[in-house]
Amino acid sequence: MLTDCSQILDGFNTISLDEMSSIRLMNRIDSKYLANETQLYRLLEMAGDDYMVQSIDGIRQSEYRTLYLDDRFNTMYLHHHNGHLTRQKVRIRTYVDTGDHFFEIKLKNNHGRTKKKRIHLTGADTFIQEGAAEFVQENAMLSIPLSDMMPKVANHFRRITLVNNAKTERLTIDRHLSFHNSETGLDRNMDNLVVIEVKRDGNTYSPIQDLLRELRIFPSGFSKYCIGMALTTPDIKRNLFNERIRKIEKITSICL
Repeated sequence: MLTDCSQILDGFNTISLDEMSSIRLMNRIDSKYLANETQLYRLLEMAGDDYMVQSIDGIRQSEYRTLYLDDRFNTMYLHHHNGHLTRQKVRIRTYVDTGDHFFEIKLKNNHGRTKKKRIHLTGADTFIQEGAAEFVQENAMLSIPLSDMMPKVANHFRRITLVNNAKTERLTIDRHLSFHNSETGLDRNMDNLVVIEVKRDGNTYSPIQDLLRELRIFPSGFSKYCIGMALTTPDIKRNLFNERIRKIEKITSICL
């Protein structure tokens, strides 16, 4: 499957990381969509004339690893599950291809706006020595000190990044997603799931949204941390995620 997708991406024009960093979507609207690999191939075949693919040293599908932290009560997970409007995720993200590591806080306020704050690390396990505790104290919405947090669930996936020719929209397409729970030791593989996130500048025209509708791919919320925790933590509260999990099963034919 990876080879087939790579062959389709070979037909796209490319955009460099430096060029991508200059595209600032100041009035950003974000939407997520869930699909399967077959739908992804068709979407990419249809989108080639309207989008460029990010290429870093010739790599068009970047490898990511992310480790999420939470406290012993799973407070950040439960805030999301229980529908709190103000919530946060704390994670260590590794860009495998470049060797970059970041300690990140992803914040969502009660107006639905999402912001990400981060600091660069020299290694994935050096965050305690590199000012992460002070960073959490200064930037977190929830008053959970870093000393009360511990590794919970890690994920691994490959990401395709597209930008439309008008440079008013970015897409991230995550595939080959897998989870490992640091506490329970349980693993989940979701190879046939594709998570698409569309980030566009205000209400500007979005070519990809027309294509998604044509393929009957509709908006759907998805949190990698929460779904990973729900699938790898026996007896954790997950009833409000069950409908999302059933939808994933239907889309992917994976029994979760």
